[in-house]
Amino acid sequence: MGDIFKIRELRYIPRWSVFFIDISVIFFSVLISYLFLKSLEVKLNFIEYQNEKIFSVIVVNILFILLFKTYAGIIRHSTFFDFCKILWSSGSALIVLLGLNFISGLALGKPVFLYPVLFLFFFISIFLMFFFRMITKQFFSIFMNSKDIPSKERVAVVGIGEASVSLANAIIHNPDHPYQLAGFLSARSDSKKAMLLGHKIYNKKQFLKNNNLREQFDAVLIKDMMTKREMEEWTALALNNGLKVLKAPVASIIKEDEVVKGIRPLKIEDLLNRPAIKIECEQVKSFHVNKTILVTGGAGSIGSEIVRQVAQLNASLIVIVDQAESPLYELQLELLEKFPNQRFKFVLADISNYSRIEKLFDDHQFSIVYHAAAYKHVPLIEDNPHEAIFVNIGGTKNLALLSKKYNVNRFVMVSTDKAVNPTNVMGASKRAAELFVQSLQNSPENTTKFITTRFGNVLGSNGSVIPHFKKQIEKGGPVTITHPDIIRYFMTIPEACELVLQAGTMGQGGEIYVFDMGKPVKILDLAERMIKLSGYTPGVDIKIDFIGLRPGEKLYEELLTDNSTTIPTHHEKIMISRDPLMEFEDIETLCQQIILSAMNKDSLQIVKILKIIVPEFISNNSEFEILDKISEHEAYG
Repeated sequence: MGDIFKIRELRYIPRWSVFFIDISVIFFSVLISYLFLKSLEVKLNFIEYQNEKIFSVIVVNILFILLFKTYAGIIRHSTFFDFCKILWSSGSALIVLLGLNFISGLALGKPVFLYPVLFLFFFISIFLMFFFRMITKQFFSIFMNSKDIPSKERVAVVGIGEASVSLANAIIHNPDHPYQLAGFLSARSDSKKAMLLGHKIYNKKQFLKNNNLREQFDAVLIKDMMTKREMEEWTALALNNGLKVLKAPVASIIKEDEVVKGIRPLKIEDLLNRPAIKIECEQVKSFHVNKTILVTGGAGSIGSEIVRQVAQLNASLIVIVDQAESPLYELQLELLEKFPNQRFKFVLADISNYSRIEKLFDDHQFSIVYHAAAYKHVPLIEDNPHEAIFVNIGGTKNLALLSKKYNVNRFVMVSTDKAVNPTNVMGASKRAAELFVQSLQNSPENTTKFITTRFGNVLGSNGSVIPHFKKQIEKGGPVTITHPDIIRYFMTIPEACELVLQAGTMGQGGEIYVFDMGKPVKILDLAERMIKLSGYTPGVDIKIDFIGLRPGEKLYEELLTDNSTTIPTHHEKIMISRDPLMEFEDIETLCQQIILSAMNKDSLQIVKILKIIVPEFISNNSEFEILDKISEHEAYG
């Protein structure tokens, strides 16, 4: 047992050892060649100089071994490339020896070596050197996969193409990692009896019918280059048969060791991803080169990703504002390390503080403002509506007015699908902010292009459902869902931020950009798949509890209001929503009133004014439903 682990700890045979083994093989090959000819009673030339002749053969071969470095490869990773190096080395030595032999024949009347000896030596030496490598490789493979060492996960690689073979080779050649190749899975039906890298290829139908096959694998390994449909099919097949699903990068792009290190459990985000939106990188870059950029909420999920993307566009300065001290400090450490040539300024500030924010505008004369700062958690805002007014409305009002005052070229606001037909204070406050920003577009003396982007839930963002479910699953459950029929749209953080940058580039002012987010996802299905991906059975290992809709929550989100019209753009996934507008004087007066009510902590008055600003705001599962009943009673007299 101890000896096996010592062998496993030996990463490779030292190069000097391989060099001396190759020399020994050459010497041994010469001896075999002469012994073979001696057994046939072949008379040799210049027998009295036999030792010198053997020495000259060895020296010539050593010179070419050093030249081609046949000893430099890692033996247990030997491939056809190593065989070619041996072939070139021995072939070159043979040519030199044949040349010397020809010259000696002319000078001495007969050649020093018999030609059959040289050719016999050539074939024997090549065979023995490569045979030594194959035996060593097999030896390592046997010991690395010994049953006496800690068990490895038996993986079935999906596919039999070049990328799959490269991935399988990466597993075979890196036995230090906890994976063992157990076979291949293929959708093709013409390879049932074929073998690949010494392992069987199992057809998908064959796999489903034979329970014994399932006992041979612990996990199914898919590649990150698969289409979403392929990934869905193989994931369903694996999970339905109690197997783990692993995902790996493509082996042909990066080193084998890095490929195996990159193998990880499949995440739910991998299955929810859609083809990325096509972004006009050069156009986006030209808008940011040598510009001074402000990003509010810069330490949040969306804001920080906007900063990371803008940092690659050669801006002259990126000013990052956030009121969360620790996340801002952590982002500072990350960005200074990752983008050493980009100038940053990190500002701890509250966007509802007008004088504090104006100092930044006065000092830096921003070209673009990305406004991602907001309070977003629906239940918390429902209990603390005044805070949403201060930040989501008041903060946006400050930034928008300052952008106009200081002639910022573009103001891009990050909004949410919860602003559409809102049922909660958070969504209504964001809709009010949208209305204020849009109202400034045609206000007197305005030169700023005010642009709004609106999208759904972001995968992996702070406080979103997926990290929440992960924590619940890690604790052993239960996973809590508000309602069995609740659905949501999802997009990735980078995708959301690319939309923001693209919208800022293509917008002419006053638009609300919405994104075609595909089909909505049922949260119950999401939870069940996450549980399965974690290796558990929903309802058995991990329970699912329905706890009822939270205050202000609705079953489904929308991206467009009932009264809006959608205008296509040159991006098939990006549309413009034409929503009802308000005149600047009207929204300004109402915003002043609601901010005053927020200062007085008058929650009912806050929401009452909010419902005037946003007439489609109908509270759901909330204490503020009473205001809707009062309005309905007044309407019907």
